[in-house]
Amino acid sequence: MSDMPEKSQARQRLRSLSEALDTGALKQVSRILNGGLSPSDIAHLLESSPPRQRALLWNLVDKQLEGDVLQYLNEDIRAEYLSRLNAQELADIVEDFESDDLADLLQQLPDKVIQEVLDAMDEQDRQRVEEVLSYPEDTAGGLMNTDTITVRPEISIDVVLRYLRRHRALPPMTDSLIVVNRRDEFIGMLPITKMLVSNQAATVREVMDTDIEPVPVALSDTKVATLFERYDLISAPVVNEEGRLLGRITIDDVVDVIREDADHSLMSMAGLDDDEDTFAPVWKTTRRRAIWLGVNLLTAFTASAVIGLFEDTIAKVVALAVLMPIVASMGGIAGSQTLTLVIRGMAVGQITGANVGWLLNREFLSGILNGILWAAVVAAAAMAWFQDVLIGAIIAAALIINLVAAALAGTVLPLFLKSRNIDPALAGSVILTTVTDVVGFMSFLGLATIFYA
Repeated sequence: MSDMPEKSQARQRLRSLSEALDTGALKQVSRILNGGLSPSDIAHLLESSPPRQRALLWNLVDKQLEGDVLQYLNEDIRAEYLSRLNAQELADIVEDFESDDLADLLQQLPDKVIQEVLDAMDEQDRQRVEEVLSYPEDTAGGLMNTDTITVRPEISIDVVLRYLRRHRALPPMTDSLIVVNRRDEFIGMLPITKMLVSNQAATVREVMDTDIEPVPVALSDTKVATLFERYDLISAPVVNEEGRLLGRITIDDVVDVIREDADHSLMSMAGLDDDEDTFAPVWKTTRRRAIWLGVNLLTAFTASAVIGLFEDTIAKVVALAVLMPIVASMGGIAGSQTLTLVIRGMAVGQITGANVGWLLNREFLSGILNGILWAAVVAAAAMAWFQDVLIGAIIAAALIINLVAAALAGTVLPLFLKSRNIDPALAGSVILTTVTDVVGFMSFLGLATIFYA
């Protein structure tokens, strides 16, 4: 309940800031920005502002807050601000960053600038960041933070507590201490809540949990997110192939992965970059969208070419031109439903080689049943509309064929694309639309050509 007044105050400050911007009261804007809003709220405000207003707000942000705000901005906008800073300015801004956050930020910069920033850092911080940078950003190694607190199994709980009190603060999201041996090999976890209620004379070995599996450093970030969701983790140790502790992953980084994956799936369905800036300039937006519009145009020409093959039939039976969009549209919707379901199942690790056969069979039967149901409805409407029993039968058969084809394509396509290292969310919908259009037009017009000939 204590969070509610804070959220209400934040909303009130945002309203006050908007009013101050409208009236041009820049001093008041600066005071609200730097004294009343959190870095995440400032980042949200920047992302929600058109370019001119955004530039004005960024210039009013206190230099000491810039680094914290940058962490919350999406990559597209953050890259724009980073490009304006020199190496020394970057080093000053990121001085208090955690190693994983700093690595994420540096990966957006040219190699030369990265090296200049690293050279400007002290030896210990540079080593931590370089270790994280040595792993791909979409793996556990790229997510991990090297700032960890480790303890040995043979010491007592009392010694651990006295050791912790020597720290000014614990690393964020520290719910457990990591237990390692003298070779820094992972042994287990010592939950702080469990430690506080245990006998202080007991050893760490007696209290620690040993049933927690560490995260392999090469594990993909999506699989890391699945582990956190499945086991309700707040933090998890990361180890190399020899079992030596390298760092830890915390829930805040996993939430970022989940959100990025969701954004990626949503935006890719429309052929857009998942870091697309809502208020990007006209030319930048136009250039990015033009590519996939061009791809879609090519697929549209393919479908049109199929229609062109049956030009004589359409000229004889005008009703075909009226009813064609129904067949293609129904197939497109049915295929999109299956495609979305399968992509989601793949993302959460539910679809494997063992169950894909069952899924394919289910979608096949579902396509037939839905095809029969809606074929009957559309056939009745077509016969009543054009007073032609034959055209009702043709569109009914075409609908069943296209809905079955759509269900099968929606199931197989993402699996095939994934096996070829192609993003199903990005390419799946474009290819699926082409398949359903081509199959729909071919079946409908092909059957009409046969029967009306």
